[in-house]
Amino acid sequence: MTDHKPALAAFDAAIAKARTADEAFTALQDLARAVVGAKLFTVMLVDMQAELSRRAYTSDPVSYPASGTKPLNYGPWFDIVHGKREFFVANTIEDIAKVLFDHELINSLGCQSVVNVPIIIRDELVGCMNLLDVAHHYTEERLQTIRDVLSIPAKLAVLVARG
Repeated sequence: MTDHKPALAAFDAAIAKARTADEAFTALQDLARAVVGAKLFTVMLVDMQAELSRRAYTSDPVSYPASGTKPLNYGPWFDIVHGKREFFVANTIEDIAKVLFDHELINSLGCQSVVNVPIIIRDELVGCMNLLDVAHHYTEERLQTIRDVLSIPAKLAVLVARG
C-alpha cells in the first residue's frame, strides 16, 4: 500500500492557506497528481436547478478555459455521473469517444483515459472532478485510491472555493 501521508500533508497545508478558488483547486490538483496521476485536471461545477455547468478550474487554460456556463448535456454520461453519482471511467480513446464530444482534443493532449468523479455535498451534486491521462491509466487500484484519498479533499476544495 502506498503511503499518501506526505501528499495529504501538502494538501492540508495548501488548502489551509487557500484564499481563492484557483488556490483551492490547485491544491486538489497537486494531490490528485501525487496519488494517482493526471496529465489534465479540471473541475466542473453544476447548478442543477438552472441546469448549467461551468469549468471552475483547469490545468490547461489554453485547451480547456475556465469561463462561461453551458447547459447540462443529458445522456449516458449524465446518467452515470449525475444520476447514479458514480465514477465515469473510460480507459481508451475509443470509449471516451462514445460519450465525450471533444475526444479528438483529449487525444491530441496525450490523454486516452478519463475518470469523472462526482462531488456531492449536502446530498446534492455540486460538481465533478475530472482526471485524464494515458490509455489504461485508471486501474482498479487507482480508482480505489481516488475513492479513499481524493473524495473528501474534493469536497473541501469546493467548499473553500465557494468562500
